[in-house]
Amino acid sequence: MSTSALPEPHLHHRLPADERRRQLIEVSIDLFSRKGFAGTTTREIAAAAGVTEAIIFRHFATKQDLYTAIVEHMCSRAETADWLRGAESLMEQNDDEGLVRYLMKGILYFTQADRRYERLILFAALEGNELALMHHNATSRIGKSVIEYIAGRQREGAIVSADPQLVVSALVGAVKFYAARKYLFGCAGETGDEQAIEDLVRIILNGIRTGKTGEGSK
Repeated sequence: MSTSALPEPHLHHRLPADERRRQLIEVSIDLFSRKGFAGTTTREIAAAAGVTEAIIFRHFATKQDLYTAIVEHMCSRAETADWLRGAESLMEQNDDEGLVRYLMKGILYFTQADRRYERLILFAALEGNELALMHHNATSRIGKSVIEYIAGRQREGAIVSADPQLVVSALVGAVKFYAARKYLFGCAGETGDEQAIEDLVRIILNGIRTGKTGEGSK
């Protein structure tokens, strides 16, 4: 019997379609996060998953479709939906400090929990792949809600006047930079995560000035 006549189960264990799809997504996240989209082939994905390339294309017509499925998979997780509901609840209560703290903790948690996905998105942005834009659009629901919330609180006089989108960018950017330095680049500082979040919340809400005057103050 020739090797070409071997049945396909010789190459991989049979899995239900939904489980096989999830497995391929997980394997792809790992490879894309280490080698990028351009640097990863479907042959490598198939080898890592223990299947043939034909199995990949049975679930995903193209490699780009697989990339798209990754974003949809990450953004549809139950914990992501729960996090969004928690943020919306705080906005309904006009809890500015609670919301800032909650958003920062969530961003830090998701970065720490799956560093592969964070690296994958960075690769996508550097490669100019539309996945980076897809990720942005997929997460824009909460972003738009927070921007609208900030604008509303500005009209009430609770938050200083500034472009609401810049306010959100400052909030997200501060914790994203901290998380990237610590969990992606390994530049751990002396401050623990809990204290870092509290310091960042205070800085975002109150700024960096103490209110004292001195030489050079304006």
